[in-house]
Amino acid sequence: MTYFRYSEWDGTQDFLDFDKDELMDELARNLMQDGSMSYALWKMQRQGMRDSQGRRLPGLQDLLQRLREQKQSQLDKYKLGSVMDEIREKLKDVLKTEREGIRKKLDEARQKVEAGAEDVDEELGQKLLRKVEDMAARNLEKLDNLPEDIGGQVKELTDYDFMDDEARQKFQELVEMLKQHAMQSYARDLTEKIKDMDSKALANMRHFVEAINQMLEQRMRGEEPDFDKFMEQFGDFFGPNPPKNLDELIERLQQQMSQAQSVLDSMSAEDRDSLDNLLNSMLDEATQYELAKMNANLEALHPSGKLGRRYNFTGEESISYSEALKLMEMLQDMDNLESDLKEAQYSRSLDSIDEEAVKELLGDDAAQDLEQLRNITDILEEAGYIQQKGGRFELTPRGMRKIGQKALRDVFSQLKKDRSGTHNLDRKGLGTERTEETKLYEFGDPFQLHLEKTIMNFIYREQPTLPLKLTPDDFEIYKMEETTR
Repeated sequence: MTYFRYSEWDGTQDFLDFDKDELMDELARNLMQDGSMSYALWKMQRQGMRDSQGRRLPGLQDLLQRLREQKQSQLDKYKLGSVMDEIREKLKDVLKTEREGIRKKLDEARQKVEAGAEDVDEELGQKLLRKVEDMAARNLEKLDNLPEDIGGQVKELTDYDFMDDEARQKFQELVEMLKQHAMQSYARDLTEKIKDMDSKALANMRHFVEAINQMLEQRMRGEEPDFDKFMEQFGDFFGPNPPKNLDELIERLQQQMSQAQSVLDSMSAEDRDSLDNLLNSMLDEATQYELAKMNANLEALHPSGKLGRRYNFTGEESISYSEALKLMEMLQDMDNLESDLKEAQYSRSLDSIDEEAVKELLGDDAAQDLEQLRNITDILEEAGYIQQKGGRFELTPRGMRKIGQKALRDVFSQLKKDRSGTHNLDRKGLGTERTEETKLYEFGDPFQLHLEKTIMNFIYREQPTLPLKLTPDDFEIYKMEETTR
């Protein structure tokens, strides 16, 4: 399922291309506030940033919020109880069609007797009518005494002799759908390849599960199963995306079983019990046994704890069981991505985030945003502003100069305009020239201040904050040399 989200322009919609100086200015701002290189870099990735044109690169917090909103929109949209409503409506239609068919059969039989058909004598006609009336009475009595629960009704109708052909066909279609649902709870990939769940198809499914159990039991005994042989026999069941090995098959089966369990767990207690019992009743004992064995073998090899996750649906839009399974797959993928984004914020590493999952669930723009967040340190490192030592980043001399320059810009941007002549102005006297060498200021020296190094002395001395609180110990001045005439 593909979803599109529209919102007011907020500066995040354009693809941004930050240059090294913009990134360094942002790093400098964070350093001036926090003083920690690792935290300053992480803050840029976590909170995002704006470029010189006001366009915003979303951070991890923005991606996490967007993901949560997307997930909530699905929960607010659908009514999971409609899964059972669909089955109830189909069964209700079967019963209505059968009752109407019975009345129609009775009317036709009575009309034939009353009309006195030439090819049927009166006595035989009366016998046929009584036979139809007796069968109609028995069937109506059975319909009137069907169990209240939907599972019991389906079970009773399985042995029921329908009088109406259309009702019989509708019931067979319902049973086939329920068998599909029952197998989808364990292996959705397979049932999508099988159109008719007849006895032959169910037998093939059972052989498939038996083969899986054989491989799982071999693995538990320490043997290496012949997965290639298994795929030669059952590879067509998987469609265009078959598993590459047994571990991938195990993971896929457990995920699909978890999704089916989430459907049940997210229903009301009444609907959950009804659907669970109904689906189990669709499979023969041999198939149920093999599926139960497969479930136990999977859990023994790869304990997964509680399979399903409960979701609180509050919407009104109807959804089928097949659609609900696909929705659960998406919601669980969202949960996994949310966990990755949270973990990334705690570990301060973006390596654990699946870019393909971001693209699939949040779109191409979000994947581009993630890529740009990952590139921040690469751009700064390639520009020579930071370097990695001992597994952590630190400023290079060039980066320090850049921060000093920014600090100066910030200082001068806060200076207030004043009338000329109301502040002191130091002038260089005759007979001296300024060199490019510097020294710490001492009392009596000409106050030819090297602002950049002065700011850097302050930064080295304590955590930088604005406004800068310089002390005389921070002052660094140009050295002077005497000149002769």
